[in-house]
Amino acid sequence: MTRYDVAVIGGGAAGLSAALVLARARRRVLVVDAGSPRNAPATHMHGFLSRDGLPPGELLALGRTEVKSYGGDILTGAATELVRDRREGFRLLVADGQRISARRVLVTTGLRDELPDIPGLRERWARDVLHCPYCHGHEVRDRRLGVIGGSPGAVRYAQIVRQWTHDLVYFTPPDTLTSDERAQLVARGIGVVDGAIAQLVIDDDQLRGVQMNEGCVVPRDALFVPPRFVPNNQLLVDLGCAIDDDDWVTTDGTDTIPEGSTT
Repeated sequence: MTRYDVAVIGGGAAGLSAALVLARARRRVLVVDAGSPRNAPATHMHGFLSRDGLPPGELLALGRTEVKSYGGDILTGAATELVRDRREGFRLLVADGQRISARRVLVTTGLRDELPDIPGLRERWARDVLHCPYCHGHEVRDRRLGVIGGSPGAVRYAQIVRQWTHDLVYFTPPDTLTSDERAQLVARGIGVVDGAIAQLVIDDDQLRGVQMNEGCVVPRDALFVPPRFVPNNQLLVDLGCAIDDDDWVTTDGTDTIPEGSTT
């Protein structure tokens, strides 16, 4: 069994940044990366100083090179089991059967996006169905945009998207908008379409519109969706960590691990 000072589970930007600092601090570090980053569908990332427009995969490749240059190890594979060992610290099992021992473990598995159950939505994710207007709004500026509403905070989210276009439609399930929310949208010139969405209309591999249940199609060039963020927490839950009502792992006020705790 290979032993490390720290095993970092998750090789995204957060995990690689931590591994870089630890490797420079002369710790023996391993990054275990399943190779499925949350932003994998995106062709480019924006708003990242000095790397604007860079494909996200290239950023991770640069990060891995930097970690390895300081003696850090990268292991491609999914961590399937994490167990507390009071003598060695932690034992980690990887999908291919490898077993890793580490004094400390840093879990940077992040989260995943849970999207509304609308036919065609997931397939267009990070293409013309988008989440962050600050990341992608510039690329679809002044086009016919839509916001899929109905979730908490979606009206405020639509107000933010409005910054990038004068032609914005807010799609909302029937009887979910309050009169005050509807007035806020109308005041900003945001169109409101009440009803259930049947599917997206795709032609020549491009979004053309949103088809409602009653059959009408609302032409749109891109959609913004405020997804529900779901933590990738299974390893920590299996380890015995406490979670809150939204499944996020809880910590104490100093984010430290109390003596004898598994969190």
